[in-house]
Amino acid sequence: MSVKALALSSANWRSEVEEAVRPVLVDFSASWCPPCRAIAPTIDALAEEFQGRLKVGMVDVDAEPELAERYGIRAMPTLLIFDRGRVVDQRLGGAPKDMLRAFLLAHAPGAVPA
Repeated sequence: MSVKALALSSANWRSEVEEAVRPVLVDFSASWCPPCRAIAPTIDALAEEFQGRLKVGMVDVDAEPELAERYGIRAMPTLLIFDRGRVVDQRLGGAPKDMLRAFLLAHAPGAVPA
């Protein structure tokens, strides 16, 4: 699982996602999910690359089933981008880093392609 992404839970969801002043990428995943484990290093790299422009968080769907249910998560990994607490974009499944970077660039203020 990601080590640089913020661990999100029901306890911190409101302050970290709903009240965030910048966009938030949320990775809904599980430790037993091979594609989730495969993209974890990419999520970490993007969390570092986009630091200060876009917050990156992770929800363990096994630990937070109510969050997964609230957002209709049926496949993993599912990546949702929130802006002002609302889902503004989503991506299902893994992808190469350049595709995920492009996905984030549309939502990260001041982002410059690498």
